[in-house]
Amino acid sequence: MTTVSKTRKLVGTAMLAAVSVVLMFLAFPVPLMPSFIKLDLAELPALIGAFAYGPLAGAAVCLVKNLVSLMKSSSGGVGTLCNFLLGVLFVVPAGLIYKKNRTRKGALIGSLVGAATMAIVSIFVNYYVVYPIYTAFMPMEAIIGMYQAINPKVQNLWQALIWFNCPFTFIKGLISVAITFIIYKPLSPFLKGTNTQRAE
Repeated sequence: MTTVSKTRKLVGTAMLAAVSVVLMFLAFPVPLMPSFIKLDLAELPALIGAFAYGPLAGAAVCLVKNLVSLMKSSSGGVGTLCNFLLGVLFVVPAGLIYKKNRTRKGALIGSLVGAATMAIVSIFVNYYVVYPIYTAFMPMEAIIGMYQAINPKVQNLWQALIWFNCPFTFIKGLISVAITFIIYKPLSPFLKGTNTQRAE
């Protein structure tokens, strides 16, 4: 890799990280979810970076975004660490699979694998790390009550995470995948510094 391409990769990754930070602060609540769960598309630039520059660049975008989020963290950084972990589990598998199979099919398979991995692991991260921290600010009964207000059949945290958080996280990943498939091809020449190189 030449010095110019290294510089472009660094600058491109930094630009994507800046966009990721902006998207993180544009989080908004969604219907059929407790009010404390919000949707953001901060992993979208990380996924684009993983495709354009490789999986490590995607992880770097996640890292920068979460370092910025530490400034407003109310969980001593534990929630931020979990968010970073889930973001990496999304974009790194996608970037690795696309790196080996640089086609739309490879990008799609990698993205779906990453989104599914993020969603499944989120169940355990939330159960063992995030929600125990939340209970320092809100009793578990109140948290479960917010889920029961939407679905009275929810009896415990496992059910809440499996029925609500896991599908939400997977759909959140799919939204980023869909947008990436729309904008990546026209963005690719700009990110890579050429008008001739295109994403498959």
